[in-house]
Amino acid sequence: MLHFLAAILAIGLTAAQNPYSGKTVYIQQAYVNEVQASINAHPSQATLLKKYQNVPVFYWIDSMKRIQNLTTVMDGALAQAQKSGQKVVVQIIIYDVPDRDCAALASNGEIICQDSQCAAGITTYKENYITPIMNILSQSKYSELTIVALVEPDSLPNLATNMGDSKCQQAQTAYMTCIPYAIQQLGTLSNVHQYIDAAHGGWLGWSSNMQKFTAIIEQVLTTAGNPSNVRGFASNTANYQPLGSISDNADPCKLSSQGNECVNEAKYIQFMNQQMESAGITGKGYITDTSRNGVPDCRKAQSESCGGPCCEWCNIANSGFGQLPSTDTSSTGLSILDAFVWAKVPGESDGTSNTSASNYDAHCGSDESVPNAPQAGQWFDAFFVMLAQNAPNQSQPIHPVPIDV
Repeated sequence: MLHFLAAILAIGLTAAQNPYSGKTVYIQQAYVNEVQASINAHPSQATLLKKYQNVPVFYWIDSMKRIQNLTTVMDGALAQAQKSGQKVVVQIIIYDVPDRDCAALASNGEIICQDSQCAAGITTYKENYITPIMNILSQSKYSELTIVALVEPDSLPNLATNMGDSKCQQAQTAYMTCIPYAIQQLGTLSNVHQYIDAAHGGWLGWSSNMQKFTAIIEQVLTTAGNPSNVRGFASNTANYQPLGSISDNADPCKLSSQGNECVNEAKYIQFMNQQMESAGITGKGYITDTSRNGVPDCRKAQSESCGGPCCEWCNIANSGFGQLPSTDTSSTGLSILDAFVWAKVPGESDGTSNTSASNYDAHCGSDESVPNAPQAGQWFDAFFVMLAQNAPNQSQPIHPVPIDV
């Protein structure tokens, strides 16, 4: 008998439109199984590791092949809703734009632009990626589920800051065509709530970078037709920036000395919201990924390998689990933060450390990275165990509710 597990988010100060408020969040059985494999491999650590097993993470649709399992995820959430009589949230990440992650190598995508027009790639994204996803999400049987969709991590931030990279130059048309298309399509479903990825404070926290990003967002939303279900923006997706609070001035990455006052994600979200409102983008909510930012100073403030403040990002040694998913975000001092989420599946690798791999990225072989890492998205047992061991003391994790189907 399969057990689909649910986590009830703690209810805090939430806006009326917060899609998480008062609902249960579906826990993926695939994640539960991955963690169980680590528990089995480390019986002496079982009690510790089990604390982080029944936690809701996002389902990454990072390839066209992964779409076929979306039905399993949706059916699991539906079974939970029907058995429990509760409203259920299912979390997905749209992540297969052509020339994905144009400024990196470890997580490059499968759809390649042959030139700056990327005509074939755009068609593939629309017809072979977005359309099949929409065919699943739009099924009437799922209409009572709340679907949170995090849209294309890192893509639009790359257009704001990395246009000096020839691959990002080539990807611009694809990004500015495909992402509005995805948002527009998802905007036709009233039970979908979209959060557009907005990188993190260590990337877009400088005023000049945020101004460029805001202008891009204005254009994207206009092209998409300004769908009402764009709830807001997601920060720190798959990154390690400290959470902090708007009154916390700790600066482990020494950003302030470089003209960036967004020394933590709470301050970054506050800053971003101010900039968005100044541009007429108002009434938005935010989510932030706390899956691996429990150790604020896990990275070097000045890296010898990449030269910037906390600029390493791949399988960071000394990192630990952060705040568990919850709508009680009051510790940050923000009223616009809908939830802490675990967008990144925390035991899955950021990228391979195998230097002979075609997609090897030097960031994954840095002196700040855990060695012997598998390919991006594959389970990294040693990394998961380390995250658990380094997690700061926190309240008891969400207790699962088993659903028999």
